[in-house]
Amino acid sequence: MALVPAGVDPLVTWGLERMVRRSVHAGLRGVWVYGPVPAGAAVLAPTHHSWWDGYVLFDVSRAFSQRYAVLMTARQLDAFAFLRRLGAVPDVRPRAALRAAQEGAWVVVFPEGALRPAGPPGPLQAGAGWLARTAGVPLVPVALRVVLRGQQQPEAYLRFGSPVDAAGLAAALAQELARLDRDLLGSDPEEPLAGYLRVSGGTGSQHERLARAGALLSRVTGDAR
Repeated sequence: MALVPAGVDPLVTWGLERMVRRSVHAGLRGVWVYGPVPAGAAVLAPTHHSWWDGYVLFDVSRAFSQRYAVLMTARQLDAFAFLRRLGAVPDVRPRAALRAAQEGAWVVVFPEGALRPAGPPGPLQAGAGWLARTAGVPLVPVALRVVLRGQQQPEAYLRFGSPVDAAGLAAALAQELARLDRDLLGSDPEEPLAGYLRVSGGTGSQHERLARAGALLSRVTGDAR
């Protein structure tokens, strides 16, 4: 199934995809992942605690060459209709998301149902579990944090859990998020989290660029010790 509506100019879609990915690469220091990233069709059930989440998941799907669809509310799609060209489907049309999953796409369903303040997962809705069970594809919990740490730009971290059934989603999501928070709290804030794979990112913060330029200048001038 084409995730892009028939008749859409491919160049327009290509330009929108490029715009979204460039915004991630320009706005974030990087995107890192940990855990068993699905190699094929799956329903991803991520936490939703920042504005960046949908863009970050789209960027990760492209980094792993996975087709992408995401359920959004009709109100959101009315405001950002162009996102239909990048795989967004209204939550009142779950059959479209079902077909996308059956045909091999990652389908993102935020099980908390809305953007929430950073913290533990809120109460989960049943849609992600229903969709995965009906499509016959894995249901994957994904802990997602976009955080400002010891560098100028925020960093995005995703922790993929093992597939679960619908009954186990809440516990698995809470567990993965707790592990991610523990990794963040126990790490050097100026360095990426150890063991996480960087899948995309920009050129670094102004501070990092100045540090690289300063090191080069010191070698040229002989000021380096």
